[in-house]
Amino acid sequence: MAVVINTNYAATVASNNLAASNTMLQKSLNRLSSGSKIVNPSDDAGGLAVSMKLSAAAVRQGAVATNIGNAVSLLQTQDGALKIAAKVLERISELKVLHSDVTKSSSDKANYDAEFNALQTQLRDIATEEFNGVALFGSADIGSVQITEDGGTSVAIAARNLTDATDGVGTISASTVDSLGDAAVSLANISTAIQNVATMRATNGSEQSRFNFASELVTVNKANLEAANSRIVDVDVATESTQLARWNVLVSAGTSMLAQANTSAQTALRLLQ
Repeated sequence: MAVVINTNYAATVASNNLAASNTMLQKSLNRLSSGSKIVNPSDDAGGLAVSMKLSAAAVRQGAVATNIGNAVSLLQTQDGALKIAAKVLERISELKVLHSDVTKSSSDKANYDAEFNALQTQLRDIATEEFNGVALFGSADIGSVQITEDGGTSVAIAARNLTDATDGVGTISASTVDSLGDAAVSLANISTAIQNVATMRATNGSEQSRFNFASELVTVNKANLEAANSRIVDVDVATESTQLARWNVLVSAGTSMLAQANTSAQTALRLLQ
């Protein structure tokens, strides 16, 4: 090989190799310091696009889980109110039987009626209960709850009208009825009212069960989406640390070889002496 001064081919090659090794070293350092394989979009453009979609879907799954949890809280609050309504009706049925006792004086019956009127008021108060401003009882569905992140499936929380004449407590809580002796306050009507409240609680329980399973599915899906996204963007520390060691050695070697290549021109100087 000719000995020349103007062109140092060995130094140029060594410099290029050193630059390439140094670039890879910086990439390894960035990946390990950030924990991500995709530091720049150019690292994996397609993977970045998929990752963004998976990440957004996982975030939506979390939001759906939160909404389902809130719906369950509403139903639990509603069931608590229904449980109290059932106890009130039980007491009214007891008062009805006591009121029919032939040994009771009109004054005694008036006392029973006073408690009955107070319990009627309590039933009407229960019917106006709310959860965060949302009415728990009424003639219209409370609303639909999205149980999938893509909005494809929703579950409606059915209407429960506590004061309804047919499906609720009926005339038991009517303000026009003020005595246990009233024909509307028969044991049959009270039993029907208790059955209606029991049906409401059963429906409430079925909805809670559906939401609990939906919440479990959403939680599993969220975890799987996060795992899928992790395989795309998260750096394998063991593998990358091995690469870091490799590039460190190459940078050190390249630096040493470039220094030696730069001194090769001194051979020409010796020939000129």
